[in-house]
Amino acid sequence: MSIFNLDTFLPYQLATLSARASKGFARHYRERFGLSVSQWRVMAHLNQQDAVSVREICKRVDMDKPKVSRTAAKLERQGYVKKLVNKRDRRLVELSLTPKGRAMMDELGPIAIAYERELVAALGEDRDEFRRLVRKLDNALGGKGE
Repeated sequence: MSIFNLDTFLPYQLATLSARASKGFARHYRERFGLSVSQWRVMAHLNQQDAVSVREICKRVDMDKPKVSRTAAKLERQGYVKKLVNKRDRRLVELSLTPKGRAMMDELGPIAIAYERELVAALGEDRDEFRRLVRKLDNALGGKGE
């Protein structure tokens, strides 16, 4: 028998926990707007700034450039996103939410916050320790540590 135990392997535990949490919230944006996980990630990121480069979205949402580009094209066809040419470097494409995209995010924002509150409430008094440990792991993995 192997000394390796998948059930106690931290990367596996984090991945499955993340997948379950993501799936729990996905039903909200999938049922209301027909969005995929990748579409939600791009929309949520665009909701943070006025215009964002595809390159920045790739880094932030951990998706490769072709996937972000395909997702952005679909969101553009649906009327949620518009593409802009960067004024300083015309080779770069930036994405921005349309009024329709902003309206969708205005509706989904409170739902996302309520879902997060449910998860945080499940942690009880351990929530601050959990957030500290997440930052610590993020830093150890070369993340931004926010």
